[in-house]
Amino acid sequence: MAKIFLKKNEERRLKKGHLWIFSNEIEKTEEASEGGLAEIFDSSGRFLAVGYYNPKTLIAARILSFDPDPIGPNFFRRHIEAALNFSPRQVSRKEACRLLYGESDFLPGLVADRYGDYLAVQVQTLGMEKLKEDWLPVLLEKTFPKGALWVCDSPARQLENLPLMREVFLGEIPDTVEMMEGKLAFSVDLKNGQKTGFFLDQKENRKKLAPWVKGKKVLDLFCYTGAWGLAALHHGASEAVGVDDSQPALNLASKNALLNRMETKIRFEKADVFDYLTAPPSADKKFDVVILDPPALIKSKKNLEEGKKGYFTLNRRALDRLAPGGILVTCSCSYHMDKESFRELVNVAALKVGRKLRLVDYGTQAPDHPILTAMPETEYLKCFVFHVL
Repeated sequence: MAKIFLKKNEERRLKKGHLWIFSNEIEKTEEASEGGLAEIFDSSGRFLAVGYYNPKTLIAARILSFDPDPIGPNFFRRHIEAALNFSPRQVSRKEACRLLYGESDFLPGLVADRYGDYLAVQVQTLGMEKLKEDWLPVLLEKTFPKGALWVCDSPARQLENLPLMREVFLGEIPDTVEMMEGKLAFSVDLKNGQKTGFFLDQKENRKKLAPWVKGKKVLDLFCYTGAWGLAALHHGASEAVGVDDSQPALNLASKNALLNRMETKIRFEKADVFDYLTAPPSADKKFDVVILDPPALIKSKKNLEEGKKGYFTLNRRALDRLAPGGILVTCSCSYHMDKESFRELVNVAALKVGRKLRLVDYGTQAPDHPILTAMPETEYLKCFVFHVL
């Protein structure tokens, strides 16, 4: 097998359980190929791990095992079985969940979501792409889907020189797939939707609406296919408005409202949320609860400051839409915006418009997206619930 030797003292992070090796931490390689497997050694030649290698990316190697295991079908069988047996994933087939979550399941570069009888699979790295014949048959054997598709359109693939694609590779995928989240039904577009079709990571956070929305008027910004707004109605909200700039998403949101017999209590508006919030609200157009769940505004460290400005603007304007004593649910799925920085940013935005915040709840991604404590990179979602004075 090929070999990778690290520079002196660069093994310390790996010894704490981190699964990435950066290109500037490598001293030399022997017979290593792009996407190929390699044994990893410290500067003294002591064995550290087995992983796969890509010299053309900043993350030059990703760890598969800290033992000298042969990497093949039996290796993937053990890890896939362990991931599928994780208790938060033991849900009925009517529900959706994340079955594999990359590094957190010790399968770096591989993500799989199940929507009822259908499977959406993401391969994000060249190394995992080259190992496909070892892990894909095992995954299909263990999940036995009626249909499966590649959801391989993340910009992360471009960094690995992999083509972007979204295509069915097993059976047939209907135009929409129906799933349940608790007692709510949703139609999901696996073939054309954002991410794998639905924001599964927010399912526990949507439950946090229950104490705050009864009899209230709710504004759901970046509503996508209506999950937050419909959850608010389910928990007793009197009415809801959803705003998004995607007409296909809003069409599906309207369908979801009908599915749950809530079409008379919610309406959807097509608008860019930044533009929607620009117009000053009249007193009778203020809301009791505002939910702000934008897409990631910070894709990398280089656009951190620009992204912060976006979050600041959104939160400042959203606060203007809140009636006195209202509730702001504000989220960030940008890894590069850490929890404390995000909380401080929202607090400054509140001070800017003369409001004060009390934190009443906080959440991160759902447990089927587990956080590997040795890898802060596996924790990305922040969801604050503020009482606004």
